[in-house]
Amino acid sequence: MARILYLEPIGGIAGDMFLASAIDAGVPLAELEAPLKTLKVDGWRFETKREQRHSIEGTHLDVVVDDHHHHDHTPLREIQALIKASQLSSRAKDRALALFDVVGKAEAKIHGTALEQVEFHEVGAVDSIVDICGAAVVMDLLGEPDVYSQPPPLGTGQTKSAHGMIPVPVPATAEILRDVPVKLEGQGELTTPTGAALIKVLAKVQQPPTLKVDRIGYGVGTKDFADRPNVLRALHGAAAEATDGLHVLECNVDDMTPQLIGSLVEQLLAQGALDAWVLPATMKKGRPGHLVGALVAGASVRPLTQLLLAESTSLGVRSYEVQRTALQRRFEEVETPYGRLRMKIGYEGTRVFNAAPEFDDARALAEKANVPVKAVLAAALAAWSKR
Repeated sequence: MARILYLEPIGGIAGDMFLASAIDAGVPLAELEAPLKTLKVDGWRFETKREQRHSIEGTHLDVVVDDHHHHDHTPLREIQALIKASQLSSRAKDRALALFDVVGKAEAKIHGTALEQVEFHEVGAVDSIVDICGAAVVMDLLGEPDVYSQPPPLGTGQTKSAHGMIPVPVPATAEILRDVPVKLEGQGELTTPTGAALIKVLAKVQQPPTLKVDRIGYGVGTKDFADRPNVLRALHGAAAEATDGLHVLECNVDDMTPQLIGSLVEQLLAQGALDAWVLPATMKKGRPGHLVGALVAGASVRPLTQLLLAESTSLGVRSYEVQRTALQRRFEEVETPYGRLRMKIGYEGTRVFNAAPEFDDARALAEKANVPVKAVLAAALAAWSKR
């Protein structure tokens, strides 16, 4: 069952807040610290304590750095070399490099320089290197969950940086989150460049699937805002398998052959869909396409979603719960000049709403008598109406 991490940047997000939320949810500090010590970045240590913001208690984490180990300017290539030479797992290395790459590209664009010439200021400091690489390690320790996030609040106003006073959100944060849903609200800097990179690289900014929460962590930041608690909440859980109710699954396709669409509908029905259908649709750029849909019981949502993704050319499947009023059903046989066949009866209590000949029975009788199927259907309805 897939693990899920859902981030709620109630009061923003920063690297230390992300680490603190993981520790608050039960990640052992020693297991986080050990691989980071292989970075060959000396003179730092973690300090954690319990703190409150607006009566919400959580973990506050500081990366305490000795004064003589501060590095105000660190070239990107040096940071990359530190990561590659460390004993972080291969996945953690890749993730840390990706995080720095995102920040580096933003800095390069803002300052009009090549990526290989970027030198980090705040993000290049020892504590920020530990924050970013620590986030990569946390993902390892959490078992590589799928990460979702609410849109982060960016804040407003101005803040002091190595370049003097700059607007909030700071240029790097705004650039990193260029194509990501955000909230332009709050006073002061709520989302830092490191926090923005975590959202960009790790998370999908959307509602998560239905999940069962088993752990909750609160990462407390360093600020105390008047309008909101400076807290990052992290919900840890497993994707909840839908076991009740009915759901509609659907996807749009505009590049499937009729043979593939027909096969897909047959497979959906064979593997448990209560109904399946194909509707014509006009897609983007005026292209003709199809809407493929299926009505499924809750327990079949996941396997039939996987079937749609595997057997169609769609890149995604929508799902939503529906309610259905269904008639009770039974079969009754009627006698026709061509033989006996079944009638499907739809009823509620003692009232019959619908009666229809079973088509496969009618077709078999028509072939045997060498008459049109519609003649057998008409005979069956006439026999039923006389009852």
